[in-house]
Amino acid sequence: MKVLPFKIPKPENATLVVQEDEGLMFYDKLHQHQETQISLIKKGEGTFIIGDHVGEFHQGDLFVIGENLPHVFNNDKIEGSVHMISMFFMKSSYGDHFFDFPEFKKLGPFFLASTLGFKIDAEQNGLAALIEGLVHQNKLDRFICFIEILKTIANTASITTLSSAIHKKSYGEEEGKRMRDIFEFTLQNFDKTINLDQVADIANMTPNAFCRYFKQRTNKTYINFLLDIRVGNACKLLSKKTDLSIAEVSYKSGFNNLTNFNRKFKSLKGITPSAFRKRA
Repeated sequence: MKVLPFKIPKPENATLVVQEDEGLMFYDKLHQHQETQISLIKKGEGTFIIGDHVGEFHQGDLFVIGENLPHVFNNDKIEGSVHMISMFFMKSSYGDHFFDFPEFKKLGPFFLASTLGFKIDAEQNGLAALIEGLVHQNKLDRFICFIEILKTIANTASITTLSSAIHKKSYGEEEGKRMRDIFEFTLQNFDKTINLDQVADIANMTPNAFCRYFKQRTNKTYINFLLDIRVGNACKLLSKKTDLSIAEVSYKSGFNNLTNFNRKFKSLKGITPSAFRKRA
């Protein structure tokens, strides 16, 4: 499997690769590859970045990530082990026009949505069982099951893409490494004070140049990207750590002002932290 220089190496000359990742953590570096990726989260939860979208993943989620779409899954280390089953393929794996045949017309929306990435519930229509079955199948049965998986996903009632259309681009080697360093630093330090000078230094840029660079490549400011991650962490703490006060959740998520935390949380989630905790 051909990969770009800052990607995870995969086997060469394989039309369909099935991979199980099981252990204490997922591969937590921003990366991209030429293959479309379909991944089932069997165990684990945490934060994902796909294109310019930041969100949370949980057990039972199924992700479809299109060709050359940068992404990373950063699991919560305190939650224990993780388990993901993924399949990788290229639209041209079975011939340049294989999926253009009339029989595959209904798969058109699947491939279109995959370019921006999307997430669905794997329990729908038995998708989780289909993907789990791939692991021990021979090549022929695996191919037949693969087509059934594509058909089942394509028949899902509603698919909402994750990344924005402006992000339909891949990163070159140097750019990919720079964005990876920025994302990794942010994911590891969001609960601390972060200023633009620090991040700009990681990117080897002036603060003004960095702000323009980040906005052009993610369709959002770095401050808003950091806010997405902090509020996402606050949501997890509000749901799971009921012994923590709202002020403690705020502090552990990188906010040092409770009023600002309440205001920012409501602007993103539409409700206050207290209301979110009650609903969870």
